[in-house]
Amino acid sequence: MRILSLNAWGGKLHSPLMKYLSQVDADVLCLQEIARSPTTEAEWLTYRDADVVLPQRANLFDEIAAVLPGHDGFFCPTARGTLFDGDRSVTSEFGLATFVRRTHSVIGQALGFVHGSFSSNAWGPHPRARNAHCIRLFDHDIGAAITIAQMHGLREINGKNDTASRHVQVDALVALIRQVWPGDERLVVCGDFNVLPDSVTFQALGRLGLIDLVVSRGHTDTRTSHYLKSGRFADYMLVNGDVDVTRFDVVAQPEVSDHRALLLDIG
Repeated sequence: MRILSLNAWGGKLHSPLMKYLSQVDADVLCLQEIARSPTTEAEWLTYRDADVVLPQRANLFDEIAAVLPGHDGFFCPTARGTLFDGDRSVTSEFGLATFVRRTHSVIGQALGFVHGSFSSNAWGPHPRARNAHCIRLFDHDIGAAITIAQMHGLREINGKNDTASRHVQVDALVALIRQVWPGDERLVVCGDFNVLPDSVTFQALGRLGLIDLVVSRGHTDTRTSHYLKSGRFADYMLVNGDVDVTRFDVVAQPEVSDHRALLLDIG
């Protein structure tokens, strides 16, 4: 089984992103920063927030679904707000997406907020709401189940250091995982956590038997050349002892976002 985790950056690097996702041959894709705007046929919209202006693919979720015809897609929005087509406002949703190859049976799942709650008419105040999605699959190739969870961690204006909100966030993530994971099978947890490697996040997840593959295997950078700030850690992939890791990579090339993809092959 191959599992991919990636913050897609709203599809800003659209062409290389779509090519990569269509060719990487992942069984499960855990994606963050995905938009869906069902009221428009525009390809590109613009996100505006004070001095931040970012291009967004209007219907990135649908575009990814189209290049993954053998997968089922689950869209998990955190908010419904406004993007812009020129000066015209367009209603859009933003959040996580999980794609699962149809040869694997989805036998359990849970979706919930780890910070804040769903905002139905605006993106909301900073730090904005975040959610997590946890699925349990039956892998027919080996006749066993696996639980996979992804999270997009909250973004604090003052950086990635631990805060009270991040303590609450990981407790909510652990509670969500426990809704799905029976405790005696393979477990993978991944995503853009927006924390540093010394965060209490990893202590809490460690109590589930999880070990982070990014830091423990010597990787020091999960960002691409498109990210110009300091602090190069953001994305993580953790596994428990039941997972047989055959390959793990923090993918430097191709660059398909300002985040690097995390790619895990398991036996």
